[in-house]
Amino acid sequence: MNPLLGIGLKVLSALSFTLMSAGIKIVSTEFPTGELVFFRSAFALVPLLLWLGWRGELIDAVRTKNILGHARRGVIGSTGMFCGFFALSFLPLPDAISIGYTAPLIVVILAALVLKETVRVYRWTAVAVGFVGVLIMLAPHFQSSVLVNGFGDGAAIGAVFALVGACCAAGATVEVRRLISTEKTGAVVFYFSMLTTLLGLSTIVLGWNAPTFTEFCILVGIGILGGLGQILLTQSYRYADASLVAPFEYTTMIWAILIGWFVFGELPVPAVIAGSSIVMGSGLFVIWREHRLGLERRRANAAAPPRAT
Repeated sequence: MNPLLGIGLKVLSALSFTLMSAGIKIVSTEFPTGELVFFRSAFALVPLLLWLGWRGELIDAVRTKNILGHARRGVIGSTGMFCGFFALSFLPLPDAISIGYTAPLIVVILAALVLKETVRVYRWTAVAVGFVGVLIMLAPHFQSSVLVNGFGDGAAIGAVFALVGACCAAGATVEVRRLISTEKTGAVVFYFSMLTTLLGLSTIVLGWNAPTFTEFCILVGIGILGGLGQILLTQSYRYADASLVAPFEYTTMIWAILIGWFVFGELPVPAVIAGSSIVMGSGLFVIWREHRLGLERRRANAAAPPRAT
């Protein structure tokens, strides 16, 4: 274990995914969402397959005992990707990423409802407080559009799709928890990337736009950054405990504010900063609480008498 290396890889992963989102935002008005999903998924396979081949795990990427589970995760995750990419065309980069922080809170709810995990009052309280932060974040995007023209305002549309994307990301996380009991990491990543590639490609019948050379390079870069982000994320958990590494996911907000300011000339409004701070605080408490529960379970297992054989 090398905690500092694990943290460093997690921070680099957050930077890769934020740069990927920035690239999507740059070209989102020029290309349909399905085309963006295709490039993001297809070219992410390049670094992922090279990495799996280097580790000698390429064969594990195609072995599976649960193809239906991969299909469920793929459909839910792909829907989230479509929604998230669509939201980026309407929202400032920090705002879209902030709303995405809702996903870990929704995971707690789904874990209780779907996985039948025991969620006690501490985590329920953190989730409730977190959703107060979500409402604060969403308020600026809805306050004018709801009164004036329903959901016709672009910011409101973007906020709705970002929130749906966060819900789908949470659902995909629950499906991954189910899959890892029987599936290798390579298979989970490979089948998801393949399915999103095919779903993105299927939208070609709706009409795609031919990119210029510069735009093509950006589209390829989006995919490669997504693949590198996945590799760095996976590696970070090899060098440090999840409870130590997970909180550094929130460094995406730092990168998003810097990129949003220097590249797009956008800064989040105070309500978004305040709301995202509440959501991040709630998320950190959930991570800390789950870490404590994990320690308690390990102590209980260590203290339990051995089973007769």
